[in-house]
Amino acid sequence: MINVPQLRRLFEAAQRDGQIDRFNADLSEGLRKKEIRFSDFSIRKLFENFVPDGREIVGMYAPGENGSTELRETASVVASSQIAKISGQLLYNAVMEAYEQEAFVFTGIIPVVNTQFNGERIPGISGIGDEALIVDEGQPYPKAGVSQTYIDTPTTTKRGLIVEVTKEAIFFDRTGVLEDRCRKVGEALGLNKEKRAINCVIDETVTDHRYRWRDTTIATYGDNSGSHTWDNLAASNALVDWTDIDAAEQLFSEMLDPETGEPILLNPSHLICTRQLLYTARRIINATEITVTTPGYATTGNPTETRGSNPITNYTIVSTNQLARQMATDTTWYLGDPRRAFRYMQNWPLTVVQAPANNEAEFTQDVVMRFKASERGAFATIEPRAMVKCTA
Repeated sequence: MINVPQLRRLFEAAQRDGQIDRFNADLSEGLRKKEIRFSDFSIRKLFENFVPDGREIVGMYAPGENGSTELRETASVVASSQIAKISGQLLYNAVMEAYEQEAFVFTGIIPVVNTQFNGERIPGISGIGDEALIVDEGQPYPKAGVSQTYIDTPTTTKRGLIVEVTKEAIFFDRTGVLEDRCRKVGEALGLNKEKRAINCVIDETVTDHRYRWRDTTIATYGDNSGSHTWDNLAASNALVDWTDIDAAEQLFSEMLDPETGEPILLNPSHLICTRQLLYTARRIINATEITVTTPGYATTGNPTETRGSNPITNYTIVSTNQLARQMATDTTWYLGDPRRAFRYMQNWPLTVVQAPANNEAEFTQDVVMRFKASERGAFATIEPRAMVKCTA
């Protein structure tokens, strides 16, 4: 564990060698690899060691001291010093750790697409299916007929929060409080994104992510009816054993590409269920063998049993306590490939920006440093035929 005086010596050495950028990069890498943690440092000691006359300035923070003129003159030094860079990296790392925690499983399985647009039309050329024809000797090849198609993605939204470092936080050395506050900011932003990801997958009460194909908004799940020209809703198919997964897989075999009429090439990869169905899903996926009972001869009525290896093996189970809270019932489950079905259209990832020196909050609220965390994006359904919903 590295302490503040050691960090100061490393900084001074980098300063002499003209390697300040390298020092900052090494610090950032150490935080990313968890070789250095926020709790390793004291916010007051950082201030005292990296701000010119830091100890004197902290002393002037004491109640009853009259140092307003000198403090006002040194405020710009405080805000622009190396303490701002180090604190910024510490705060950023704490925010990101909470934002990217493993509990947010749905956020992790939906691919991110970086975009510069606030909602966009994704053009494409529809598949040509099986139009390869026999070409006689010396004859020209026939031209494949293609048609244009497109999907519209929803408008993106910006979300963010501000973390403030007050003079009291420095004077009373509230390092733990600051770290906890940063983690809560990251967790709040991460939880919000996770819930939006869940809403995109289940498509129940929130619908702004829905499939928008050729100017028509279509629900993600449903029977073959009206504009919903495919059946990916298996009613009365509670998750009990391997036959229920087989019933869901049968729907995939019947879904066709809307342009070509050919079966969609898809290998379902994820079984999504609530915490209430988690152990049922594990039992089905992890079983080493199954027993199939079939009727015997009519004259005897004796059933016969056939044992075989488990045909249901290549699925990743996705489950979280948050899922049931977003659903109408905890018995519904999903099968498919969410990586193909959904996207997160991202304008920018979680970004932490420091407020400039001498801002209003510094004078009116004794806020020495301010950091704003924000991200902007929206979840979108790209190919709903890659998912099947099953209800009990």
